[in-house]
Amino acid sequence: MILPTVRERLEGVLRQPALEQALDALRGGAPDVSVSGLHDVAKALVAAHFFQELRRPAFLIVENTARAEALTEGVRFFVTALGGNAARVEVLPAFDVFPWEEKPPHPDILERRAAALCRLAGGQLSLVVTPLAASLWRYRSAGEYPTLSRTLAQDDEVGLEEMVGHLEAVGYARTEMVELPGQFAVRGGILDVFSPETLRPVRIEMLGDTVESVREFDPRTQRSIAPVVRTILLPLTEFAGKTGDGLLGGEESSEAMSLFELSPISQQPIVILDEPQTLEEVAGKHRAEANECYEKRALEDASAPAHFFWREEEWTERVAALTRVRFEELGVGPRDSERRFEVMSRPCTRFHGDVVACIGEVKSQLSAGGAVFLTAASTGERERLADICREYEVPYMLGETDDVSAGIEAEAAVETAGLVLLRAPFAAGVAFPGAKFTLYGNADLFDVALPLERPSRKKQTASFLTDFAALKPGDYIVHVDHGIGQFEGLRQIETDGRRGEFMLLRYAEDARLYVPLERMDLVQGYRTVGEAKPALDRLGGTAWTARKSRARRSLEDMADQLLDLYARRKTTPGFAFSPDIPWQREFEDAFEFEETRDQVTAIADIKRDMERAAPMDRLLCGDVGYGKTEVAMRAAFKAVADDKQVAVLAPTTVLVFQHYETFKRRFAAFPARIEMLSRFRTPAEQKEVIASLEAGKVDIVIGTHRLLSKDVRFHDLGLLIVDEEQRFGVAHKERLKEL
Repeated sequence: MILPTVRERLEGVLRQPALEQALDALRGGAPDVSVSGLHDVAKALVAAHFFQELRRPAFLIVENTARAEALTEGVRFFVTALGGNAARVEVLPAFDVFPWEEKPPHPDILERRAAALCRLAGGQLSLVVTPLAASLWRYRSAGEYPTLSRTLAQDDEVGLEEMVGHLEAVGYARTEMVELPGQFAVRGGILDVFSPETLRPVRIEMLGDTVESVREFDPRTQRSIAPVVRTILLPLTEFAGKTGDGLLGGEESSEAMSLFELSPISQQPIVILDEPQTLEEVAGKHRAEANECYEKRALEDASAPAHFFWREEEWTERVAALTRVRFEELGVGPRDSERRFEVMSRPCTRFHGDVVACIGEVKSQLSAGGAVFLTAASTGERERLADICREYEVPYMLGETDDVSAGIEAEAAVETAGLVLLRAPFAAGVAFPGAKFTLYGNADLFDVALPLERPSRKKQTASFLTDFAALKPGDYIVHVDHGIGQFEGLRQIETDGRRGEFMLLRYAEDARLYVPLERMDLVQGYRTVGEAKPALDRLGGTAWTARKSRARRSLEDMADQLLDLYARRKTTPGFAFSPDIPWQREFEDAFEFEETRDQVTAIADIKRDMERAAPMDRLLCGDVGYGKTEVAMRAAFKAVADDKQVAVLAPTTVLVFQHYETFKRRFAAFPARIEMLSRFRTPAEQKEVIASLEAGKVDIVIGTHRLLSKDVRFHDLGLLIVDEEQRFGVAHKERLKEL
């Protein structure tokens, strides 16, 4: 929980005259106000403050979905810190396609929009952060959206066939066994469903039309875990049962509603416009792109843009009828002394890892009577900040705790500490000079920016297919059962009275294969070295089966060779690394993401091998962006903690530089010297790095094949990490064995 002291200090910042006057104007019925001078984090704080104080539904309109995601994290944090309910704050993403494009919207976007609209129209959301493009759409009647979700509890009366029809209409896929979100299965009177945004699927047992029980179950073992009081089955699409133009909604009629009319809360909504001039430009660009797409791609009977989007004058009229708040960083809009309020905020000083300078600045601010928040992305990072404060004898208090008694003790220490350490989702912070308040983000201290959200893997489909924009007609693909074919696009086909999206694949002799999108897991991209075009396989032929058999035999031969190699390696003594030290835990806790199951397994296996007195040789595989580098860095940290050196070998200078930057950022808070050895270093710099390596002054060196040169000698090499091992030749690999 966030301690009350945090709220008190934030409220002190928010008691600035300009903000109080703006609130008074809004309470007094002013149709619009402008608040200028707001830096990025300040916008999140003021939005949360207005939302809390005015107690009216609000829509925060921003430039794009990425901006909405980033701002929402900050708004949620401040709403919680100010005593509100962050669960009532949600992002409504914009579609990633126009209605006339062949490819459908990304499933994650459909799913998130459907859930957000259900909650908004059901009165469960009070603040929606959304890109401008999402606010331009025409929406259906507000009463239709809550019906897209279903809540079931024991003894409820509902027909099984009715439930099946509903699940299919809102985007669920019927399968033999439920393993992934968005699937359902029926066996007799048992309905298994995996609703999005839940950790586990539920098993609903029916007796006639009565719900006998609702239980969670493990999708891996299919065994029931525990009963639940009720379950909410969220939709995967907001367009239940629609096809064609209806696939992306749109309703140019008197029944169409704007986004701002969907909330059932009786008070008039507030629309907060983030940088209005930028939003005007975004709106013009969106309308131009929509018209261009319609003219180039629409079929003869397709509906025009006005069927889907509000015309400019219609949208302006609807927004003008609401209370409007304009957020501006520079305040370049038209002046109006009565309804324009200026707040002084600015970016924080950045210290680029200079701890001494940071502590000096913090002490200066505290001695002047100011308040300072140092924020961290994780518990581990916060503990590292606490270590630094203790080392430099700076009194501090933790801004949150999971222990109520600890929270009481922390509150008792408030009078002696002007510095607060807490977890918060801010890379860069903000300073309010007039209020003597500064909030530092993690990147302000150590140049470590919060990365983008890790791509969701819950669909567990081929990674290149999760974004249809990456797959073009004519691209070669590989079907698990039928081999190499060519992607020719998407087609809508009606089967059993229902229309669905299918991938059209072409094979030899002009044969065609239609694959439903829910079976995308059977298809993956064709990858090869060079630009030679592959021959297409023949549907029903034996060539693909024969190639798979040959590959299987080759793998078996390779496995025999590896077994012999590893048997010999296990008889060779090696260095047994020590168990994890507290710094290892702090380093790992500083990771911004929650580890995937595969990452946890890989890390545990590698550590177990490192702690054995036998040489380790592991191959780590994974798609780009799924955390291989993090696993490698944790192994490197473990080696450095035992005074061993680490070498990271990469095939290109660009990749070496990328790894160097990543390692430097990740190790910024720890005393490890990291160097780079590649063409990006001058001969003199390379000579100095090589000398330091031999002297044991460098802990981690990252380089190209230059690391394999005869003049490179290590003081005590304990771990070698090779990125893209397949790109190194035989001679290089022989040299690796000598290391």
